[in-house]
Amino acid sequence: MIAFITGAGLALVLAIFGKLTGYEKDRSFFPTLLIVIASYYMLFAILDGSVSTILIELAVAAFFIVLAIWGSYQFPLIVGAAIALHGIFDFMYGYFYLNNGVPVWWPAFCAGIDIPFGLWVMYLSYKTRSAND
Repeated sequence: MIAFITGAGLALVLAIFGKLTGYEKDRSFFPTLLIVIASYYMLFAILDGSVSTILIELAVAAFFIVLAIWGSYQFPLIVGAAIALHGIFDFMYGYFYLNNGVPVWWPAFCAGIDIPFGLWVMYLSYKTRSAND
């Protein structure tokens, strides 16, 4: 539980940072964060050392990276939804396959960041879209 709460605190820090710096207005800020978020499990797969785990994590990361790029060009709401979806993926992580490089606390921590932050990005996307209509 502490890992999730710590992650949610970091999501709040990221949201405030984006607001204070004006980065949240940059079309590439949130997609770049999604790409970084999706890449962490790749690092853990390298620590695991299993080629099959690396290939699985590469496929999962590629899925989220495609969503990040697509969303940045077509529909920014996709980026927020993909960040939140990654949080759901974090909660379900242990049911899909085993990556021994992942710290025990990581999925809860990452979900704590991804779900509230993804919802925040979705809200900003909707708010921006509504203002432009």
